[in-house]
Order: sequence, then structure tokens, then C-alpha cells
Amino acid sequence: MTGPSRRSLLAGTVAGTAAALTARPAAAAPAAAPGGLAGTAALPAVTVGPGDPRYGDLVVGNNARWVGKPETVRLVSTTEHVVRAVQDAVDGRKRISVRSGGHCYADFVFNPQVQTVIDMTPMNAVSYDAARRAFCVEAGATLLDVYEALYKGWGVTIPGGRCHSVGVGGHVSGGGYGMLSRKHGLTVDHLYAVEVVVVGADGKARPVVATREQGDPHRDLWWAHTGAGGGNFGVITRYWFRSPGAKGADPAAQLIHPPKEVLVSALALPWGALDEKAFTGLVRNYGTWHEKNAGADSPYASLCSFLTLCHQANGSVSLLTQMDAGVPGAEELLHDYIAAVTASLGKGTARPMTGPAGENVPMPDLFHPRRLPWLTATKFLGTNNAALVNPTLRGAHKSAYMRKTFTDGQIAAIHRHLTRTDHRNPSSMVSLLSFGGRINSVRPGDTASVQRDSVYKALFQSLWADPADDDANVRWTRESYAEVFAATGGYPVPGPATDGCYINYADTDITDPACNKSGVPWQTLYYGGNYPRLQRIKAAYDPGNVFRHPQSIALPTP
Repeated sequence: MTGPSRRSLLAGTVAGTAAALTARPAAAAPAAAPGGLAGTAALPAVTVGPGDPRYGDLVVGNNARWVGKPETVRLVSTTEHVVRAVQDAVDGRKRISVRSGGHCYADFVFNPQVQTVIDMTPMNAVSYDAARRAFCVEAGATLLDVYEALYKGWGVTIPGGRCHSVGVGGHVSGGGYGMLSRKHGLTVDHLYAVEVVVVGADGKARPVVATREQGDPHRDLWWAHTGAGGGNFGVITRYWFRSPGAKGADPAAQLIHPPKEVLVSALALPWGALDEKAFTGLVRNYGTWHEKNAGADSPYASLCSFLTLCHQANGSVSLLTQMDAGVPGAEELLHDYIAAVTASLGKGTARPMTGPAGENVPMPDLFHPRRLPWLTATKFLGTNNAALVNPTLRGAHKSAYMRKTFTDGQIAAIHRHLTRTDHRNPSSMVSLLSFGGRINSVRPGDTASVQRDSVYKALFQSLWADPADDDANVRWTRESYAEVFAATGGYPVPGPATDGCYINYADTDITDPACNKSGVPWQTLYYGGNYPRLQRIKAAYDPGNVFRHPQSIALPTP
């Protein structure tokens, strides 16, 4: 996918104000998938207030730390419902937030300032739009439902995230990343169009469809939704997906095809065998391997591996790996990968994963790599995450894009915090996630997802249930992260080894100078050099700053 990375924003779309926006005509009603996979029929618009028994279910997301107290929750199932909900809020001067799947790590949706939550979950259809030759996915659909609908209906998919209940609305707008991304790129690399309900300078809500077509007057709005996160420009109602270069009218030729089968391996590496030397070798080997195998043409392009470094209280760390089983010599390649990463450990150290490790449930049957149909593996790995099914869990999260492996000093800091005796939460962890491959074949300015040369990502996080443990777990997450990146002021500033943070792993501390001592603003850590362009698009499509949250894109200074 190529885009106008150098095109001036002072002409065309951005030259005018949002008052002049007009919605493009909608295509004919998309055709349903075979077998009724297109989602539910439109439900009536529903308004829920604090006295309604449904209210409690609608004011908290995946992270139980954030519970809202809005005046109303507006459940919508059509674009028209969204327009009405937004207009009512604007007319009543009510602060708006938007919920898709409820997986925001921070308090963007549920915070004390929000008076109206627009809940997109009833708007969840998946269909094929013949007029646009693209698959239409409504913003309330969850990832596993999208995968199942696309694959069962047409044999295609998008390279999205692992977790089954993540909502498309926020996931895609932040870039979208998952186990097929090294082979096929980010989700937004396949985004053809987006429909957004915006509010112009005249205070009127209206839907706008923006595509990646070079002649589209709203192309900049499409670009802004390829990695800038949700809640910045308007309410996303629908996405359309078509892979770059797709030809013909056959729906099955418009998106990527996942592997027929995948090899899945899950190993437990006991802490009893991980002295500091062995631990250092393990983490260094993981990073070095990813540096050497980051190319899109690597035979390992279809491999995705998560090394979850759990606190010593867990008993083990885990290595979960998936690879296309159809790659020539796949079994040998996977064996060699595991051997390379675990080379610092004694022979026979790896054990079946008989207990939970980080967010993963026990997976002893995957100690020896198993061939599984792709959708079967996707459903299994997407639903076995304990953090997705426990409604009591609270969390603290911080991220880093890694261009190079951690230094030995950084690995020593990780080891110190994972073996602390004053903090013994088995669900405190540092997770390393495969990146690179096809992701890095796109230029930083072609999409709003600017981080395009990292080799893996790091996620520092702690999960717990008791509110009384908030301070201890937040403190552990802050301290471990700050020490690892101490040389750059406590955050992974863009440079030779790191490239900022992932907006979809939103971090509540990134705006706090007491935590972020790097001198690099949070906007740069998330968006790099793309931020000024995002501000200009914000001014064009949300001049009244109707759509905002604690880390939203700011209007440019006059």
C-alpha cells in the first residue's frame, strides 16, 4: 500500500472546514455471507441510564480499573442511530466516548468527564460489498466473529489480533496487529475505506466515507484511521477491507488467505532452570533471532512467537509459537527456531505447559508441535486468555517497539523485577511479541502507523483482581519499565534501539512528566513524525474537538 506521505495537507480535504463536508453516497446494501454469517439484523436504538438493570454491564470494559458513570449509554445498530446519538450529545453539550469491544487499556472510554457512551456492540455485521469490491465490517464486531465470518464465507481473513473479544472499531484504528502480520502486514495495510460520523463547524453530525483512492477528497480521513487510534475524529461505524493489488470481482480474491494448517507449539521454561545467565541468554537469543529474521522474504515470515516472561512467582516463563505448516520444511524450521531461542538453557529444560503462564491457560498437549486447521488454532488461542474471561481483573500496561534486542543491562533489570520478593504476583510479566516481516515493507508515512522497522514489541503488564492491590501492581509495572528504559528517561524514545509505544496498548502514565522523563512528548512516542498531519486532519473533521479523551489528538495551535 502506498500513500501520500509527502502530499501537502493544505490543499484538498484539509483546506476546507468540516462544515463543508458531504457524505459520499452509500453503496447498495452489502450482500450477506453464505449461511447467514453477516451478523444480526439491525436492532432498535436503545438508551440505558443508571436506573436500568443493564447499566452495570455497559459502563466497564476489559480492565476493571476503569468504571464509568455516564448519564446515558446509547446502544446503536445503524449509522443513522449513531448520527442521532452524536447530534443529541452535541445539542445537549454532553461529553462523548465510544465503546467497541471494551478492551481499551486506559480510561479513554470510561472516565468521569464522559456523559454519553456510544456503544457500538450491536453494530456487528460482516458482509461483502460488491460495489466497492471489499468486505464491510461494522465497528462493533469482535475479532473472532470477523475471522469466522470471513473464513467460512469466503476463505479469507485479515491479519488482526489474537484476543477473541477485541472490538474491530478500536483495534483497526490503532493499526491492528496479530499472528499473521509478519506474513501479511498490519490490518490497516488491507483497509480500503472507513465510514465515520463526524461533527462539522456547523455543529451538525454527518457520516463520511473515506477511501484510500488517490482522488478521494476524504482520503486524509482514511489515512488518519490507519494507526491513530479511536475516539479522535468521530465515531467509526464501518470498515471496508480489500488487499492492495486485489483484482477481479471474485470476493475470495479480495483479501489474504490464511494458512490451511498451522504448527502450534507451547513450552514452559521453569524458573528453577533460569539463573541470571540462562535468563539473559534466553532473552538475548529471542531478540537476536528476530533481528536476523525480520525480512519479509525470510522463510520464517509466517512465524509468530510470544515469549512471556512471567514473574518468578508463576514458576515458569512460556514460549508460544505459531507457523504456517505449509511452508517447505516447516517442522524443521520451527524446531530450529525453538533451539535457537532456548540455546542458553540446559537440554531437557523445556516442559509441557501444565499450568497457567502469563495470560495463557495450560496447554500441555502442545509441548510437541501440533498441526491444526488455521481457524481451529485461531479460535483456541484466541479464547484461552485468562484476562479475557475474568471480569474482576484489573491491569496496568506499558509498551515498547524494539528495533534491536535488549542490552544485557536491560535484561538484568527485567530479571531483577521478575525475581523481586517484595512483589510476588504470578500475573506480572514482560511479554515479547514477534514483529517485522511484511509490516516493515510499508513506509512510515504511508499510514498513520509510523513504527515500520521494529523487530519485536515488548509489553510490560500486571494483572490482578483486588482493588487493594492497585498501588503495588501499578508501582511494579512503572518501576520495571522505568529501569529498563532508564537511559532514555524511562520511555523507549525513537532511536537506534527503540521506536516509541503502541497506541493500542495505551499507557496512562505516558503524559505524566513524573513518569515520562525522556523529554520526548507522548504524541511523538505514539505517532512519531505523523502527528502534525494528524492534527491538521483533526482540525478539518473535528474543529469543535467534540471527540476527545485523556490522550486524544489535539487541535493545532492557531
